Amino acid sequence: MINSTTGQMAAEPLGGLLEQYRVELAGLNYDRGTIRIYAGAIERLFGLMVEHGVALNELTPDVAVELVLGTDWRGDRLQYGVFIVKRFTGYLMTLGVAKPPTPPTARELAHATLRRDYEDYLRRQRGLSERTIGHCWRFADRFLSFRFGEAEVEFGAITPGDTVAFLQRLTTRKPPFRDKTPPTHLRSFFQYLFKSGLTVTNLALCVPSIAQRYDARLPRHLTPEQVEMVLAEVRADPRFGRRNHAMLLLLARLGLRAPEVVAIQLDDIDWRAGELIVRGKGQNHDRMPIPPDVGEALSEYIQQDRVSTSRALFVTARAPNGPFKDGQVLNTILQEAFTRAGVTPPCRYVGSHVLRHSLATNLVRQGASLAEVSDMLRHRSRASTMIYAKLDIEGLRSIAQPWPVAGGTQ
Repeated sequence: MINSTTGQMAAEPLGGLLEQYRVELAGLNYDRGTIRIYAGAIERLFGLMVEHGVALNELTPDVAVELVLGTDWRGDRLQYGVFIVKRFTGYLMTLGVAKPPTPPTARELAHATLRRDYEDYLRRQRGLSERTIGHCWRFADRFLSFRFGEAEVEFGAITPGDTVAFLQRLTTRKPPFRDKTPPTHLRSFFQYLFKSGLTVTNLALCVPSIAQRYDARLPRHLTPEQVEMVLAEVRADPRFGRRNHAMLLLLARLGLRAPEVVAIQLDDIDWRAGELIVRGKGQNHDRMPIPPDVGEALSEYIQQDRVSTSRALFVTARAPNGPFKDGQVLNTILQEAFTRAGVTPPCRYVGSHVLRHSLATNLVRQGASLAEVSDMLRHRSRASTMIYAKLDIEGLRSIAQPWPVAGGTQ
């Protein structure tokens, strides 16, 4: 505890920092109500600092969280308060007011360097998206923790048996991994270690494969009528209808992937030529024509709803109105639209990719060739398009062999 005189003296610089942070939030398009909530939480933090004798130069995110958790903060607002004080403490650290973070140890520094170099390799040489890069590092980090724990990492000590043991652990946990993601990411990590000279053997060759036969079933899709019902339901949303409708139209009319939609920038649209630059997989950029209904939906959203300083085309409705972190938002929009429209999804869990499958399926049934479908979906390999060959019933009928009957060989 400290006396009231000290508390009064401490309150003056704290109040100035709060007012400066108010201006910062207003510049990020936060509304008055949200700024008021932030200010209330920060004022409470200031009171706790004075009460417990915590000076500004002693404040860290962990200290701020500890102060908040030790109070009778209302339960439903506790986590929100923790978020606010952590963010405010980070802001103070950028100003050089709060206590800087503890210098990393040699082990933490080596770990951070490995992550930086590995992610740079994936980004520059493999051309992977930021989301995929995050997944690759997550599995690499989990493998290193499994193999070495808290001990120093020695890449030369890794054996093929370590890889098998790690994958066995993943497949026996609850719920188990039953896809080929872990082996794929481990191969990528081992290839990097080998190319960087950190290992003398290419351990990627020792990672076992997982057999999955995705071609055993037909592509899950919606009928054209169901697609239009879902789009109409999304457009009818009074809050975010224009934005969400434009996003789903890009999926349904152009066959874009969800990450490609959220990656579109304002500068990617050529209104005069009626073209759109699509930032696809592997950092490939393709130009695609904008259908009239898509162009109309985009212009309505930009002119009537979009408020942001970001160059991203689609932004969040909540301040600071930044770009979406990933394409998961489209899955959520589509699932809610299914419920409201009364459309039964083609499978238990369906993501935004179903609109891409639906576009390709309907093109094939209307007589489009597989080459045309491949160009529309921007497949790098024709093998990816072959799954739609099973939908070409007339073409398959022309090559089908007669059903064997008794005496047919005579």
